Order: sequence, then structure tokens, then C-alpha cells
Amino acid sequence: MQRHLNIAAAAVLACGLAAGTTALAQNRQRGAVIVNRGGTSYLGIGVADIDAERAKALNLKEEHGVEVKSVTADGPAAKAGVKEGDVVLDYNGQRVEGIEQFQRLVRETPAGRQARLTVWHGGTTQALTVTLGTRKGTIIQTPEGEYSFEVPAVPPMPPMPPMPDMPRFQMSWRNASLGVECESLSAQLAEFFGVKDGVLVRSVVKDSAAEKAGIKAGDVITKVDETAVTSPREISSMLHSLRAKKTFPLVLVRNKKEMTVTVTLEEQGSREGTRAESRGHRGMTL
Repeated sequence: MQRHLNIAAAAVLACGLAAGTTALAQNRQRGAVIVNRGGTSYLGIGVADIDAERAKALNLKEEHGVEVKSVTADGPAAKAGVKEGDVVLDYNGQRVEGIEQFQRLVRETPAGRQARLTVWHGGTTQALTVTLGTRKGTIIQTPEGEYSFEVPAVPPMPPMPPMPDMPRFQMSWRNASLGVECESLSAQLAEFFGVKDGVLVRSVVKDSAAEKAGIKAGDVITKVDETAVTSPREISSMLHSLRAKKTFPLVLVRNKKEMTVTVTLEEQGSREGTRAESRGHRGMTL
């Protein structure tokens, strides 16, 4: 007889089964509770230890074996002819002393293999051959019957939604003497603009030295006075050193074509500064 436990009870029981198959002795007069997890070999019977009182009641010559208290319908033992009230005396030629030993013998026999049982039935011994089955789900065997449950499979995790665009801080430089706001190039932007290194012009101040020289937003400055530059700080340093010269060539790339312009600095000198901007999805550095 099999009765299905509800999921709540199954969860509680599963906590005690983490180590695999477990045998629990409970009230020797009533028998034992045996817990077996799915995938192990099984016979399909509930058994109890034999004490002196039961051995006398069953007319056994010796106090050994396990008494069959329940038989699972259509289970391996039922198909082999094992019945309630039988006593299993031997398993594959080995004397059965009690429940824990009997459980180990069954567990160590691979599913699908035949086992020889010697049973005491109605005052006589019988030799039976049983083919062990594979247990499905977790079975709790008691002298009163079997309880089975299956822990449902955990469903797969749903795909994670895409992360939203997050703004990040980007440092840009504003050079007052030249009149540009610029930033360093990442490797991807350098490839996009067709350069190896350089400084991207983000904006040009109206009527500034840069605008008068023809520099436009989107240009990439690669050299100042024949010296390669790779960062706004390098441009700032170059401009400081060119205060006395004032007029110098500046090489830039526009539409992936290199060109040279002549820059004349204003008399007011240079005032360089930085500003940090938080730019979101529409920015170029996301």
C-alpha cells in the first residue's frame, strides 16, 4: 500500500536525507522505519525485526530474519511470491540477522539483478528468486506500509533581463587659450575615427583660436607643433610651452583623413581646467 505525502511533509523529510539512504530504528516492538531515496535497488516490502516473542508466535526455530509486514503491489517481491507474514531468513545465501543488515544487502545488489530469498511461510521454508527493481522517488518503509514522494525538479532559472544603461563619469578638458573641449580616445573610438592615438574634440568655442584655425567638433588632434599627443593633458602641456611662439601647426584627422591647420593663440594666455560630466545612454563613452 502506498500513500503520497504532501509537499510540505516531503520538504521536511528531504532535509534528513542529504547523505543518501538512511536507516532509522523506531520502536523495536512495532518494527522499523526505513528511508530510501530514489535510484536505489528495492524489493518493495516493509519489514520488522524478529524478537523472541515474534519468533515463538511464528514458530521459528531461531530468533533471526525480518518479518514482512507489507508488500507493495506489483513490486519485485510481490511478483516473486513474497507475502505479508513471511519471514526472510536468508538473502543470497547469507543469514539475515535484522533490518539494518537486510537493508544493506538489498542496497548493495544492483537493480535488475536476481537475488535468492529463503522465506519462512506457513511453517515451512521456501526458496524464491526476485529481480530487484529501481526505486522511483523517495520511499519510507514502515511495518504499516510504504509512503512515497518525489521532490519536484527545480525549474530552470529564467533569463536575466538586460541591464539598463547606467551613466558614468567621464573627464573632459576645456582649454581656454585654444578654445576647445576635448577628451582622450578609447581603443574603440580610435578605431572608429581611423587613428591609433589622439585627442577627440568635443566642442569648439565660438571666435576662439581653434575655430579661427578651422578646428571642428569631431576632429581628432594627433600632433601639436609636430609632437604627437594622446591626452588632453599633453595638449595643455604643449600649449604652455608654446606661449612664446604663439603660432604653430596642428595635425588633426577629420573623416579619417589627416590634415594640418595653423593655430595662433590669443594674447590672453591660457587657462586650462577640467570638468566631470555624468553622461548617459546618448553619450559616446557608454
